[in-house]
Amino acid sequence: MHRGLVTALLLALAVPAAPGDASKGRRPRLDLRVSPRVAFTPVSVIVTAELQGGDDLEEFYCPALEWEWGDGGRSEITSDCEPFEGKESFERRFFAHHDYRAPGEYNVRLTLRRSQRAIAMASTNIRVHASVGAQD
Repeated sequence: MHRGLVTALLLALAVPAAPGDASKGRRPRLDLRVSPRVAFTPVSVIVTAELQGGDDLEEFYCPALEWEWGDGGRSEITSDCEPFEGKESFERRFFAHHDYRAPGEYNVRLTLRRSQRAIAMASTNIRVHASVGAQD
């Protein structure tokens, strides 16, 4: 039963929008970059997320942002936005910073949510080395 549900969900996601269905426009793609990608402890990184391409679809207007930093830290950001009226463009770039104090390889992930539903997700890695002269 569970396998059938997963298959049905995958098929539903694969079906293209019907011609002329303007409500289903082209979805933007979420790109995530971190700077620096390789660093020494302690380091403060800046992460830039950008919705690229696609149409200004209502589901991407004023999303909640869930950052997972890979070190057990999480950040959530929500905005209080005016209702979507269809003519306004919306924010396509998001920024955050995070501090790493321990060496390791961390996976940074951003999930955009709208009405508690994930609408886009992207991740990238950062490698943090121990500072020169640091003792283990």
